Amino acid sequence: MTNPASAAPARTAVRHVRVFDGRQLTEPRTVVINGSIISPDTSTAGAHTLDGTGLVLLPGLIDAHVHLHGPDTLARLASYGVTTALDMATWPPQLLASLRQVTDLTDIRSAGTPAIGDGGPHSHIPGMAQEAIVRSPQQAGEFVAAQVSAGADYIKIVAEAPGQGGPEQETIDALVAAARTHGRKTVAHAATAGAYTMALDAGVDFVTHIPIDRPLDPGDIARMAAAGQVCIPTLTVMQGTAAAGGAAPAYHTARRNLGALHTAGVPILAGTDANLQPGVPFQVEHGVSLHHELELLVDAGLAPVEALHAATALTARYFGLTDRGSVRPGLRADLLLVDADPLADIRATRAIHRIWCAGIEQTPAVA
Repeated sequence: MTNPASAAPARTAVRHVRVFDGRQLTEPRTVVINGSIISPDTSTAGAHTLDGTGLVLLPGLIDAHVHLHGPDTLARLASYGVTTALDMATWPPQLLASLRQVTDLTDIRSAGTPAIGDGGPHSHIPGMAQEAIVRSPQQAGEFVAAQVSAGADYIKIVAEAPGQGGPEQETIDALVAAARTHGRKTVAHAATAGAYTMALDAGVDFVTHIPIDRPLDPGDIARMAAAGQVCIPTLTVMQGTAAAGGAAPAYHTARRNLGALHTAGVPILAGTDANLQPGVPFQVEHGVSLHHELELLVDAGLAPVEALHAATALTARYFGLTDRGSVRPGLRADLLLVDADPLADIRATRAIHRIWCAGIEQTPAVA
């Protein structure tokens, strides 16, 4: 797919712009984009120059939980400044392989096909791949090997509370062990407190979603923090799911659960569960939803600087994306230029002025 925005010149200099350095905004400076990277040379000679007076330059945003459906998905993500997306289940493999070939829009990493049980809600999603069903520890190694062979960057496991049709504890344990053998991290879907306990028991690296059914067990919170396990709460989809189910107040349980994890020191990453999948409780718009997620994170107790970290450098660090997440020379020129200060008001991330994905300028949407 060809990006509708014209390609950027070889060098673009943004002058007099304040930069988010991960802690605060710098004094006005010059940032130069040279091809696909941020240049160590801040000379503006021969560069197309932009006046950044009054503007703020952020790293491109990273959505730590999306689902991909086609090139239009990538274009929509890019148009909202989401320059990297971590896909948590896309099938068939041919679709995912085609999306990996797109180089002028949002960059992706993916789990490919998720591991699910044969009786949980995910087994009833229309079109769900049959090879996703893992019924025993013996099958776990074969499943992980197949996903790694297909190019999976990490392994997605759908945990359900005991008796709710997800993989049994021994199978989840085996999936995690097999993933480690192959050098892959594991991400567990866990939307209930019971599923959280199973995911933590298995030693997964990341738990995505946050329970709305009841408060998390204090012991689970403490051991998650002690083990350095990471939460991707996807407050946007939890809020939408609660409302769609006629139980909007249940979202407050999710909000309090996230507050408890944050207070305990559990790392929090920004992800939305953006999807267009039929048969799921709530569909989340790609791109714009990450800006809403940042607002919900702040509402749940994170400082704006922590929310920005959750959508940039922190996610890059935990997923091993060493070439992005900060505005520093030598890194990918994944950049978001906004009209106001998001450290003062997180809603300022919506005031998009310009966007670059690996140095290629995008056409901004209205957030």
